[in-house]
Amino acid sequence: METANHFSRIGHWTTAYLTDMGMPLNVAVYVNMLLLLALLLLLLYTSKIATRTALRGTAHRFAAKTSTQFDDYLIQNRVFSLIAQAVPLVIVVQALPIVFADFEAWIKPLRTLVDAYIVLLSIWTLQALLRTCRDFMKTTALFKDKPVDSFVQVLTIFLYFVGGLLIFSLLTGKSVWAFITAMGAASAILLLVFKDTILGFVASIQVSTNDMVRIGDWITMEKYGADGTVVEINLTTVKVQNFDMTITTIPTYYLISDSFINWRGMQAAGGRRIKRSIHIKISSIKYLSEEDVQRLSKIGLVSEYLQERQQEIAAYNKAKHVDKHLLINGRSLTNIGVFRRYIDAYIQQHEFTHKHMTMMVRQLEPTTTGMPIELYVFTNEVRWEKYELIMADIFDHLLAAVRYFDLEVFEYPAADDVRQLFGKPGTDKNSLYAAMEAMKN
Repeated sequence: METANHFSRIGHWTTAYLTDMGMPLNVAVYVNMLLLLALLLLLLYTSKIATRTALRGTAHRFAAKTSTQFDDYLIQNRVFSLIAQAVPLVIVVQALPIVFADFEAWIKPLRTLVDAYIVLLSIWTLQALLRTCRDFMKTTALFKDKPVDSFVQVLTIFLYFVGGLLIFSLLTGKSVWAFITAMGAASAILLLVFKDTILGFVASIQVSTNDMVRIGDWITMEKYGADGTVVEINLTTVKVQNFDMTITTIPTYYLISDSFINWRGMQAAGGRRIKRSIHIKISSIKYLSEEDVQRLSKIGLVSEYLQERQQEIAAYNKAKHVDKHLLINGRSLTNIGVFRRYIDAYIQQHEFTHKHMTMMVRQLEPTTTGMPIELYVFTNEVRWEKYELIMADIFDHLLAAVRYFDLEVFEYPAADDVRQLFGKPGTDKNSLYAAMEAMKN
């Protein structure tokens, strides 16, 4: 108080000087205030520039000598610029009794406003420090794929909440607890207003604790059209960059309330599944004659298998005295069975199939579109473009190999098939319908 009175005497002295110069008192007090206010503003501007330049210069020199990136992020997030504003605020606090010495009633409200700004500046500085910590943590291996943004946003909301309480207390002159008590009565409204924030906060904690999603994961959520890489997880939303370079934003709490596919397990395992069928035309399935077996024995991947199976079948039929004039009697090889064996041998020796994961060729239930022969195997490449190329190469080969086993791939009649039937001389409607039914079967 004595210091404030001392400073106010300086302001009164300048007013007295102006009145001694012949200026009326009611004019001198305003002229004195404006002159001192102009000097204060000039001093504030000069001190702010000098302090910021000194701090930033020191920070840049220090950052250049260190290998850590933390100080670089301090500069990037303007931490030193915010700290530099503390010096002008100290000057303002000390100068208020001088500038407004003749208007003492103004000093307390202005000091209250300055104190409120000090609270805001403290919040902004702490927020800048939080952003600095966030940016630095994202560069470390431990936190690179964690939803750091969510926790920073929660702490930021808490800072603004505490700051709001302090500013309210300064402006109203009431205690902080009075405001907290008033908020208790309005808790239902607050819960409604901040519903998404609260849900997002809870979801962020669950997502992080259960390790459901990390930054960099490939996820698929068809309900929201998301199929791509997670690029950001914050308090209320998850941003997914789709493979067509578009961005899909999903509310964070939907990750725990709805289902989605996370492909991280596939990428970590090093194998991606192929599960696709070739539909064989049932009418092309047949028993193999001796001539057929000899012809197919020239195919390297099944030659040894055919030799062993033929000896086994011949021994069985001989022991049972089976009449093999009809192939249906006893045991016989079928072209589709040999084709399945060929597919199995082909994927076993393929360079891009994962040999330590499931490799299976199975026959599914016959349908109206033929007999499905399903290939269930994993590639040793998980990258999408490589995976598609490997799968295409495998099925290109198998579809071309079908005819060597006297099999046909099922397909519906095309327009060219119909035109060819119409083009044949003597073709009437009845024969056309009969031919089309034959093609279906």
